[in-house]
Amino acid sequence: MTSLMDIFTILVFFLLVNSSQVEVLPNPRTLTLPESVAVQGPRQTVLLMVTREEILVNNEPVMRVEDAANTTGTLLAPLKSRLLQEGLMPVLGAATPGAVSRGEINIMADKDIPYQLIKKIMATCTEARFAKISLAVAHREGGSAR
Repeated sequence: MTSLMDIFTILVFFLLVNSSQVEVLPNPRTLTLPESVAVQGPRQTVLLMVTREEILVNNEPVMRVEDAANTTGTLLAPLKSRLLQEGLMPVLGAATPGAVSRGEINIMADKDIPYQLIKKIMATCTEARFAKISLAVAHREGGSAR
């Protein structure tokens, strides 16, 4: 009986430790994500949300979508200044020694946001030295595209 209790105790601690490693992206009611058959799950990254009204970085409003859409050029200055506040980290295995980037960023945008605005946001993220840009999608079963 004692050894069985030890096994259950170890199992409980194992589950508690490993349950904190799963990241669940927030699911605001103002967003409808596009569907995809993506197989990789989200990782702990900077989260950039694009609702129908505003652009948020880690749930902090940065600028309105209307202002971003009306901006000429490919960069969004208010977004870039906010993204530059994220810390730099060394790039592992880079060809250039001492290369740094801001790591990964996950863009979570409403499916009705025009691609031209998403393109501006991604160009701004690249300009702010994010090494990897991911787009959040809702998982759909099956392999056929709609």
